[in-house]
Amino acid sequence: MADLHFLANPARFRRFSQRVLPALSIVTALALAIGLYWGLVVAPPDYQQGDTVRIMFLHVPTASLAMGGYLLLAALGASLLVWRHPLAALMARATAPVGATYAAVCLITGSLWGRPMWGTYWVWDARLTSFLLLFFLYLGHIALSRAYDDSERGDRAAAILAIVGAINVPIIKFSVDWWNTLHQPASIMRMGGPSIDPSLLWPLFWMMGALALLFVTLVLLRTETEIDRRRLEIAENQD
Repeated sequence: MADLHFLANPARFRRFSQRVLPALSIVTALALAIGLYWGLVVAPPDYQQGDTVRIMFLHVPTASLAMGGYLLLAALGASLLVWRHPLAALMARATAPVGATYAAVCLITGSLWGRPMWGTYWVWDARLTSFLLLFFLYLGHIALSRAYDDSERGDRAAAILAIVGAINVPIIKFSVDWWNTLHQPASIMRMGGPSIDPSLLWPLFWMMGALALLFVTLVLLRTETEIDRRRLEIAENQD
């Protein structure tokens, strides 16, 4: 906890990030290369879905990470409003576009997967609609944080939206259990263990880890950029 408080200082965080990012970027690139080759080339086609199942290696991880990213956004919002950590607002500004991109990739790959499976690119069922709302919540956070001339007011407004919007994450997760939907129920985090064959499950887990590393790498890079932008903003105001 003390380490996290230590890193809440933007200058210290930037020094930490600059030390970590080179190695992290290399590991991320290697993990993605291995995961994409494993999932798109080595993994066998599904006995029912054929090669269409390979969309899963992008769709499932981006869905999980988009939801996890929004919970991070809510936690950063709470940190800003309650403890006023100076880094929280900057990291939230960095996280929102990355989370929105992951959500967009999930929606696009889900539509491409849905066409051969359901016969349509989109249906307004509970899982898809609640996930589309998650994408709009990300966009709302980005817009609110930049809507005011006073950056602090924008960051506080965006933090409130992030905290209130977090209620949508469990709705996405349990929507397939609470309502009748076309979307399949949970196949990994479920009672009795995963229902996916190990030949597809292990590359899926690998891609989950690789895309998580990419998420962290992008957030660190964007946080550095936000720190520099805020410094320039303060310098301009002082002039």
